[in-house]
Amino acid sequence: MAFQLKSILETTAFTFLNEILAEYSSKDGFARTNRWEILITPPTGYRGNNQSSNIFAPIMGQNTGEGVTQKVGLMCEAFSFPGRNLTTTPDSNLYGPEREMVDGYTFGDISSTFRLSSDMKEKQFFDTWQRLAYNPQDFSIGYYYDYVGEIRLYQLDEQDRRRYGIKLLECFPKTVDQMAVTQGAGDLQRVNVTWAYRYWLSLVDEPNAPKPLEDRLAEIAINTVSKNIFNNIPSVVRKLF
Repeated sequence: MAFQLKSILETTAFTFLNEILAEYSSKDGFARTNRWEILITPPTGYRGNNQSSNIFAPIMGQNTGEGVTQKVGLMCEAFSFPGRNLTTTPDSNLYGPEREMVDGYTFGDISSTFRLSSDMKEKQFFDTWQRLAYNPQDFSIGYYYDYVGEIRLYQLDEQDRRRYGIKLLECFPKTVDQMAVTQGAGDLQRVNVTWAYRYWLSLVDEPNAPKPLEDRLAEIAINTVSKNIFNNIPSVVRKLF
């Protein structure tokens, strides 16, 4: 009986080990921290009403055409998939032990690291983005949709296929850290950037983000006007549409 039990345990352990090794050697394998892709979509600075006052709006608008945005993404050394926290309150109107009830959800800032080229173009990119949030000439605060953009982060498999992805909505570089220099042994210069964002979506099962309120109101107004015009067209002519 003891011999049979030992054989069963050995067979089970061997089978389990084979399953683990098969997972390592399969075409899917495991997700690895060094296989990922990031796409940064900065704002143009022209979404609101300050396009004529902020001198950095046209500079940010040129970045996409000049390939600066793509270069910054390639220089990203470390980023993080965001988390999500459910905020709760205790339900005391219950007989027995309390239970937690979800009343909202929050997101934390994300830290990232970027390598810098000799012309510090990446650092200038983040500085320009931040200056869309305020006017350096008169210190006025910019319009919200002038300085928020999007970031997409993908997990890649061993064949560089996108297997999972998220999208940060209404994000901007909240903090661009100081950068130290030294007389000692040189190393690659890097800058740490902390990102604020409103929320994130999974690109796997929730790809459609709600539109900003101002866009929805504009669509409602356009649809209302179109409907009124259509209703005022004579019924004979209306059949042609």
